[in-house]
Amino acid sequence: MKTAVSIPDDLFAKADELARQERCSRSALYAAALSEYVARHGSDAITTAMDRVCKDLGGETNGFGRAAARQVLERSEW
Repeated sequence: MKTAVSIPDDLFAKADELARQERCSRSALYAAALSEYVARHGSDAITTAMDRVCKDLGGETNGFGRAAARQVLERSEW
């Protein structure tokens, strides 16, 4: 799909330079950036699915599960 968007000149210049460094087209760079943004911010569906799984599994927890979850959360970028 072809579309037109407006972005600030300085952001355009930075993106253009990055595309050159990565040896890809601007279109490929913008598509990759938008794909990553959507994946990071479209978490409502993921959260809903995870909530459903947790509900189905029940509320019981154990020490190992809590420790594993804590390690994963500490390594995750928020």
